[in-house]
Amino acid sequence: MTVHFIGAGPGAADLITVRGRDILARSPICLYAGSIMPKELLDYCSPDARIVDTGSLSLDAIEAEYLAAHKAGKDVARLHSGDLSVWSAVAEQIRRLEKHGIDYTMTPGVPSFAAAAAALRRELTIPEVAQSLVLTRVSGRASKMPEGETLAALGATGTTLAIHLAIQAIGRIVEELTPLYGADCPVAIVVRASWPEERIIRGTLATIEAALSQEPVERTALIFVGKGLGSSDFVESQLYNADYVRRFRPGWDQLVSDRDKGSE
Repeated sequence: MTVHFIGAGPGAADLITVRGRDILARSPICLYAGSIMPKELLDYCSPDARIVDTGSLSLDAIEAEYLAAHKAGKDVARLHSGDLSVWSAVAEQIRRLEKHGIDYTMTPGVPSFAAAAAALRRELTIPEVAQSLVLTRVSGRASKMPEGETLAALGATGTTLAIHLAIQAIGRIVEELTPLYGADCPVAIVVRASWPEERIIRGTLATIEAALSQEPVERTALIFVGKGLGSSDFVESQLYNADYVRRFRPGWDQLVSDRDKGSE
């Protein structure tokens, strides 16, 4: 018996991976968080699969489901929104599975920041403007931020920030980041990326609070802050420059030979 943790993607049912879909189709039990993912994902399950909405369950109750499935020798597909590597709450489940000697696998999913960037129709790494992306959040009731991982500390780098689970803290975000990025720094809020009701709110650190007050958002939104969000007059990457020699292009062997001779 195996518990298969599956990143279900940001929302749209067709953004689940082929591997995740196939595991769903063959698993006799499916646990999913019904409050944060579309029920269309369950269409991939077997018609006779036992489906459990974990939205109202405690960790102990979820553990009991795993133990019952283990006793019955039935695999479990455990759906989590987005990707499993960030803010998925699988770590504490894995710890309990390992305590009981229950096997598990992990199948990645499309992360919410990637779906949000697609909604914005933007590449987040712009040549010579923004080459790093920090995924972060603010302290909340479910989990506090570690010391040192503050908005001020991360914002001091000037890199693009993708701030999750923080729409209720927009005032604090503006207050802490304006001295670091400037009032004219672009901000984009993507609400429910890839869902049918997806929407985008744009502004700057100076205007985003007013814009948000006109289009209130309660949850499931991602906040991007960074100069790269508004860059259009930027230097093109050398990757596709006709004069740029790289592997699979004529001149690569000579470049390597000349470099090796220079190091002798």
